[in-house]
Amino acid sequence: MILYLFLAGCTTVISAQEPGSKPKAQTVPEDFVIGLEDVLRIDVWEDPKLSVAEVMVRPDGKISVPLINDITASGLTPIQLKEQLEEKFNEFLKASPTVTVVVLKIGSQYVSIVGQVNSPGVFYLGSPMTVLELLARAGGFLEYADVKNISIMRKTNNSTKNYSFNYKDVAKGKNPQQNITLKNGDIVIVP
Repeated sequence: MILYLFLAGCTTVISAQEPGSKPKAQTVPEDFVIGLEDVLRIDVWEDPKLSVAEVMVRPDGKISVPLINDITASGLTPIQLKEQLEEKFNEFLKASPTVTVVVLKIGSQYVSIVGQVNSPGVFYLGSPMTVLELLARAGGFLEYADVKNISIMRKTNNSTKNYSFNYKDVAKGKNPQQNITLKNGDIVIVP
């Protein structure tokens, strides 16, 4: 389980570890945009009837919240959604509500890896991830992988940009700039 806390202008991710161990936290960009299939928790301070333990962003980009019914979440940051929820609740409540939006699971942002790796597929971006980290999550290379000619395809607006990645060089500390941070929708190809 992953929790996001909003403190002093930054977002913190807390990942649950094995029982008895302390959760590790890391900072992620404040400009995270909620998307389809993200799972949120909405807490209304001192009003558990209006809080929602777990709600998924539907294909229409909306979530359902007590009293307000449907509200668009997709395309907003958690802070923007919090502000909109407080504004909507304010229309119905006597006291100004304090709302917290927590991202429980990111289902809208992902990268794919195909080709000569042990576990090709789709990996969700719960936090920033580099090419090396994705390769590790994919279980490493198969025996005949061409590790010097890995490519990353990134769609930007109406075009596609390609990046090169030479695993051998990066592993030796050469050309570390090749180990880019992946973005939503990137495809890593291991020939």
